Amino acid sequence: QVQLVESGGGLVQAGGSLRLSCAASGSIFSIRAMGWYRQAPGKQRELVAAITRGGNTDYADSVKGRFTISRDNAKNTVYLQMNSLKPEDTAVYYCNADILQDFAGYNYWGQGTQVTVSS
Repeated sequence: QVQLVESGGGLVQAGGSLRLSCAASGSIFSIRAMGWYRQAPGKQRELVAAITRGGNTDYADSVKGRFTISRDNAKNTVYLQMNSLKPEDTAVYYCNADILQDFAGYNYWGQGTQVTVSS
């Protein structure tokens, strides 16, 4: 079994910064893509940023230039550095990972971490 454990959420004022971390543990052969999604109240879950094992990244237009995704393959960990935060960034942020186990790929989600940006 695999677990994704997120940390780093919290309450911050507009213009501030937060850094989210997500560590994968368990029966892992290799991790392919990793990403961060978010879901605000009453809205659908949306992709925030994603990163391949090789380091190629993709961002939602709403966070480009403010958020940076990175990963440490040796630690099976993905990070999301969030700068210049806005109230509309308030949401539960979820980590996602495509993990190879026993020659088969599976998709996993973290439990979510709350990010609240006050105006």
